[in-house]
Amino acid sequence: MKIGILQTGLAPDALRDQGDYPDMFARLLDGNGFAFETFRVVEGVFPASVQACDGWLITGSRHGVYEDHPWIAPLEDFIRAAFAARVPVVGICFGHQIVAQAMGGKVEKYAKGWAVGATDYDFGGRAMRMNAWHQDQVTVAPPSATVIGANDFCQNAALLYDDRALTVQAHPEFRSEFVDGLMKTRGKGLVPDALMAKASDRLALPLDTQTMADQIAAFFKQERD
Repeated sequence: MKIGILQTGLAPDALRDQGDYPDMFARLLDGNGFAFETFRVVEGVFPASVQACDGWLITGSRHGVYEDHPWIAPLEDFIRAAFAARVPVVGICFGHQIVAQAMGGKVEKYAKGWAVGATDYDFGGRAMRMNAWHQDQVTVAPPSATVIGANDFCQNAALLYDDRALTVQAHPEFRSEFVDGLMKTRGKGLVPDALMAKASDRLALPLDTQTMADQIAAFFKQERD
């Protein structure tokens, strides 16, 4: 099964030795028999059609989905075309937000601030911990979405659009050392010091990234009409 990675942002140069975002997803989903091809939509490089791959994964980004970039509207069009063609889409962080926006939801810079580092979520009564790095979030879910993951800070932390899309606000692909690097290279002056200190104290906590990886893989592989 071929998964097209729609890359919407670049990892910081200072952390590139840990891999760029497509590398992180290939590592996360290793062992599932997937082949990957990356399209740097952030640089205007799009697939020829939604049928070019068997599924699509939209990465995180430092950009906001509401910002005026020339590739945002074409990406929304691509998402809607994938929905219409029933080609599965997985969205992570920015990917989670852009799918929601494309399908009629609302994304905002959240007034209560940031989520950073190891964060606990409720997935239908099952506790899951994943790394987070965001201030923007989906504040109004699209009518076609079902909320499958949430916490008090982020009510729409994971959304399921029947068999068409699975999206997650957290970053299952981020290892704790990468979050530590983000705090050191991007966090100062952006994220409150107290929040970063709390996140630093939680860096060694175990994460449920493999559980989410298994859920993503199962979503891609499920049979569709």
